[in-house]
Amino acid sequence: MKILETTNLSKYYRKTHALEGVSMRIEQGDIYGFVGKNGAGKTTLIRIITGVAEPTSGTYSLFEETEKKKLIRVRSRMAAVVENPALNLGLNAYDNLRCQCTLLGIKENVDQVINDTIQLVGLTELLGVKRKKVKNFSLGMKQRLGIAMAMISNPDFLVLDEPNNGLDPEGIRDMRELLMRLNEQKGVTILISSHILSELSKLATRYGFIDKGKLIKEITAEELNQQCRKASIFKVNDPKRAQDILIHSDYKNVSLLTDGVRVGDEINVSKTITLLSKHEIEVKSVQEQNEDLEQYFMEIIGANHD
Repeated sequence: MKILETTNLSKYYRKTHALEGVSMRIEQGDIYGFVGKNGAGKTTLIRIITGVAEPTSGTYSLFEETEKKKLIRVRSRMAAVVENPALNLGLNAYDNLRCQCTLLGIKENVDQVINDTIQLVGLTELLGVKRKKVKNFSLGMKQRLGIAMAMISNPDFLVLDEPNNGLDPEGIRDMRELLMRLNEQKGVTILISSHILSELSKLATRYGFIDKGKLIKEITAEELNQQCRKASIFKVNDPKRAQDILIHSDYKNVSLLTDGVRVGDEINVSKTITLLSKHEIEVKSVQEQNEDLEQYFMEIIGANHD
């Protein structure tokens, strides 16, 4: 089942194109890593799908519903933490969750719902410190409480905007373990936007790369692992033509870079240089590397700017 699908989704603010023709898909059970620099358009898309903003053009569906009235209804099956969690700093964790239950119309077994949610997100210790106000929580505890607020309605789709911002390494690890537990044990589909790519690579099952409002690539974790294996980087004088030549010569996993091409398979470098030279492509240098997600992201961003 498609949890989210966008088709040519655009959002313009006067002369600024916050989103431009974005078409993406999130399937049930995905942990979708939404990757982009600050200002790339991640939060704008999240605001649109959560109903906070309207698109300028294009369409989107949630749980395969597109009509406005039905979108309002199915949004009860999703929850979002956009930017900072919406917490009342003057209340304790328990009272924050009780207020959330009231807002959502949850009236039965409220104490049990709250206790189960606190246990789910790993904040059981908060039950013993009900008097401690949220303003005295660590950032990691606030982030966990924010997710508890989102999970109180038992959503099928959880949307998180930069949940690791400001967290220390231990907090980032705890957040990762929490999200994996929600996905594996509760079957929650997750959209997580982030620029901490090394962390995303440890939990995402699919990725969408966005730059300057444009979705430039969608890829599965398995495909990404293939791309990030040993590769050969050919710096050449005509990268686009070199890419076309290699593809037409049955080379696989050929990516366009700003000043060359990347071949993601085990290849015979000498034969590849001979092939390119035969077509009057000047090979300036060859570099072999094992790259990580951050390197891959910078390469495809660079190709997008070319």
